[in-house]
Amino acid sequence: MKGASWGLIVGISIGVIIGVLLAILALVCIRLRKKRAQIGNSSSRRGATIPIRTNGTDSCTTMSDSTIGPESPKASDVSGTLWMEGAKRKNIVSVSGIPKYSYKDLQKATSNFTTVLGQGAFGAVYKAQMSTGETVAVKMLATNSKQGEREFQTEVLLLGRLHHRNLVNLVGYCAEKGQHMLVYVYMSNGSLASHLFSEKHDPLSWNLRIYIALDVARGLEYLHDGAVPPVIHRDIKSSNILLDRSMRARVADFGLSREEMVNPHISNIRGTFGYLDPEYVSSRAFTKKTDVYSFGILLFELIAGRDPQQGLLEYVELGALNAEGNTGWEEIADSRLNGDYNVQELNEMAALAYKCINRSSRKRPFMRDVVQALSSIIKLRHNRKHHKPSLSITLEMAIDMEQTEVQTPVSELQREESMDSMMGSQEV
Repeated sequence: MKGASWGLIVGISIGVIIGVLLAILALVCIRLRKKRAQIGNSSSRRGATIPIRTNGTDSCTTMSDSTIGPESPKASDVSGTLWMEGAKRKNIVSVSGIPKYSYKDLQKATSNFTTVLGQGAFGAVYKAQMSTGETVAVKMLATNSKQGEREFQTEVLLLGRLHHRNLVNLVGYCAEKGQHMLVYVYMSNGSLASHLFSEKHDPLSWNLRIYIALDVARGLEYLHDGAVPPVIHRDIKSSNILLDRSMRARVADFGLSREEMVNPHISNIRGTFGYLDPEYVSSRAFTKKTDVYSFGILLFELIAGRDPQQGLLEYVELGALNAEGNTGWEEIADSRLNGDYNVQELNEMAALAYKCINRSSRKRPFMRDVVQALSSIIKLRHNRKHHKPSLSITLEMAIDMEQTEVQTPVSELQREESMDSMMGSQEV
């Protein structure tokens, strides 16, 4: 009898223990499933709101015919569902801080998309007069654009958090009726490329070329050292530099921009022929120095007035054979300047540009160094301008000023005055 009771007690105890263990196991499984679901949701939100963090094969898609490498097979996975109607779009807008425009409003503002300003790899750009009286530029993604929705998404989210006077201002976007459009502040003087290579514009003066170079350098310095995390533009070229009514330059087109690479193994190469860093092409890893190389090519564009896709680099290398450091570069000066430039400034700027295009990225300067070098050139000019000369020289200068005052563009005078005031405040 006692043996039977003892066996019953042992059996019940074992059953209770097994039941408790099963209950604990079930509870653990439930919690693990919930945790995985939370991680999945947070990962999807992170991928939707900060696409510039996704490096590797997902980070690039083909931009234009001037880019190289096959299109990444995974490039459309992230962006395909982000611009649908509903809650997901609202999440994007709240994160980017960029307001949404309706298709109908932009259609009316552009006179049914007839006010064409230009055509690029992304699509057509239209001038728009908003109901508020504001003039803006509307860039529409072409339905067959190779740049794709990912670049559209990247630009909206990126420019929502980057703000600098030398970066183009994105004031809105539209993702409606199967169309994707970006709305920018209107830059009345168009692209730098149009002023360098189009006969429709008068040649840029040497003074303005230096100011434009400094503007672009400051914009890139902000991307590299002021943005958190740092951003690499990856497509610096004269057609992506826009000029406002006072000829202040702003960096535009951030569709290919990404964070600086940590993993050196990237999939495809993105950029524009003539501006591509050879080290980036060989290593497939982009860094801040990738932008520095492209900026060096841009400086030579300003100096020589030649298209990088039409033999600029070969022309520069020929000039370098006769140049020694900060001398001898004047033979590559743009013929449209008609010799109206400061030889010392041109040589210093060319020497700086040549350092920027060094084949070894380690030997190139950082953008903060470039900004300091260009600022020094302008500061030396400022000091020469305000140096008190003798009476005879003063009279000669007064006569020269009377003869040339009428021909000086108002925008150039504004840039001179603003730079003078800035230099004055720095000296104090």
